[in-house]
This record gives sequence, C-alpha cells and structure tokens, in this order.
Amino acid sequence: MTETTDRRSDTRSRIVDAAARLLREQGPAAVTTRRVAEAAGLQAPAIYRLFGDKDGLLEAVAEHVMAGYVTAKAAVAAAATAEEVDPLADLRRGWNSQIEFGVTNPTLFRLLSDPERVVRSPAAESGRQVLAARVHRLATTGRLRVAETLAVDLFQAAGVGTITTLLASPPERRDPGLADAMFEAVLRQILTDATDPVEDASIAVAFRALAPELDVLSEGERRLLVEWLDRVIARR
Repeated sequence: MTETTDRRSDTRSRIVDAAARLLREQGPAAVTTRRVAEAAGLQAPAIYRLFGDKDGLLEAVAEHVMAGYVTAKAAVAAAATAEEVDPLADLRRGWNSQIEFGVTNPTLFRLLSDPERVVRSPAAESGRQVLAARVHRLATTGRLRVAETLAVDLFQAAGVGTITTLLASPPERRDPGLADAMFEAVLRQILTDATDPVEDASIAVAFRALAPELDVLSEGERRLLVEWLDRVIARR
C-alpha cells in the first residue's frame, strides 16, 4: 500500500510540476489535459483520475505555487526577525512582494482570490499567518493603534484590491505609484502619528501583543488579561 501511495504521490507531483511550468511559460491556454499529460510523460486519464478535470488541476497548481511562495516569504520574515530588521520596513517589503506576485501571476491570483477557495486553502492560511507575524512585530513596538486582526484584514483587503485594479488595466496604463499609495493609506489608518503624544490605544495594542508571553502570570491570568485588553482596543 505504501508503494502504491508513493507512486500516486509521485505521479501527482509530476503532473502539477508540468502544469505549473506550462502555466508560467505559456499562460493558462497551454494548460490542457493533453499538453500537461505529454509534458509529464503520462496518459491523459491519469489527470482525470487524480484531479477530476482541468479546474481541479488548476486549483492544485495554484495551491502548489502559492505554498512555495509562502514558504519563501516565511523564511524572509523569519530572517528579518532574527536580524532585527525594522518591522515597518519588513512589512513594506512583504507588501511589495505580494503585489508583484499577484501581478506577475494573474491566473493564480484569480484562483486564489476566490473566497470559496481561500477559506479552504492551507497556503492562503499560511500566507495570512506570515502577514500576521509581521503585523505582530509592529504591534510590539507601540506603533499600532488598532487591533492586530483588523490591521491584517486591512492589508489583505488593500492587497487584493490593488492587484485587481492593476490587472484590470493594460500594462502600459497601470499606475506605478498605486501600490505605494495604497500601502501608505493603510498605514494612516493603523499607525500612531509619531508627532502626537502616545495614544492610549497604541499602549493597549502593544501590551496585548506582549501579554501572551508574560510567563510571570498563569495561563488563566494571561487569558483574562488578553480579554481585558481586547475590550479596551475594541472601544477605540
């Protein structure tokens, strides 16, 4: 059974890799069951047995490519933490990377931005966790004045909207400053103003980011503290 499972997994990987290569090099029109089977050195029925149809294959390709991208992105974020890169600079780098990925992979972006696919995509969830980790680092510095979850939602919504807008225009008509303008717009919503006195909300958000790590408190006390801070933040 193990040998059969391994062979099935190997066949699936060959098909996904071949389809991803065709998609990257020749576009979605090239991803037909016949051409993918030829590129993988297999017969077309193997694709139907493993993926059902072309849509199932494209979905598997999207998940595969996104998983690789997220893994690389997570490594960059981890390195930024280890090297103590400024959290805001790291967040901007992640934003630019996300916009570039979406614009250069329009077919995959459209597949992965489908709400029905996103809610059941492990790669999409991993991507959100990487973004959440970057936002969390920013929160610990005291510069965030909204709840971390809201900041993550704002960045995700802005990212999807920016990529969609760019893809809706011919390349020669795309505004090269749109992504930067949208990033700055989100920052104005979530960051404290460095020229203003420290806001109570930013203190609460920073404390909320650190509260789960307060080992001097019991687990129950940490949960209670987090609950109190969430209430404070929600009222701002």
